[in-house]
Amino acid sequence: MDVQTGFFYLFSLVLLFAAFRVVTARNPVHAVLFLMLAFSQASGVWFLLQSEFLAITLVLVYLGAVMVLFLFVVMMLDINIDTLREGFWRHFPLAAALGALVALEMAAVLMGGFRVSEPQNAAVAQAAVPVANAKALGILLYTEYLMPIQIGAVILLVAMITAIALTLRQRKDSKAINASLQVRVRAEDRLSIIKLAATQAGAAPELTSETQQESK
Repeated sequence: MDVQTGFFYLFSLVLLFAAFRVVTARNPVHAVLFLMLAFSQASGVWFLLQSEFLAITLVLVYLGAVMVLFLFVVMMLDINIDTLREGFWRHFPLAAALGALVALEMAAVLMGGFRVSEPQNAAVAQAAVPVANAKALGILLYTEYLMPIQIGAVILLVAMITAIALTLRQRKDSKAINASLQVRVRAEDRLSIIKLAATQAGAAPELTSETQQESK
């Protein structure tokens, strides 16, 4: 067994263990952490398969953004575990049947193998050019598929601008602060100084009939 095969088995075993713990972990935070571990091991397997672009994309997009967002959302939400586990055994037969079906299909594909005829292999070997995976993908995307890439970029830009516009719309119940008004504010508009006399004579008390009799 060479080093590459050893790393493949190592990444695969850790990946299977992490995927199993994602399903069986009782704590949602632990489940998310095991899912991040599974993604990292899958990225290592893709590196061994010389798919550098997919491996880096998995690390940057899922581990660096999506899973961190999931982790913060799960930590901020007050999740009731007992409520989520209600009806587990009622749906277990259907889930077990679907899992067994997927396992049988994967076993059939792996046992059958991926057979390619020898002439095609020879032609691919002759036409192969020693170019890095990410570089070849970039050349293909920005030459043959340039127009779909541009259309996708415009759609994402429109979606981003729309999301920002929806959050910035005026609402009656929102307490927004206008920064431009705060910058242009003057001291005279916020503070008024009123001059008052240092002392002020008090009003003389009114004498009633009862107070006059008491004074006599």
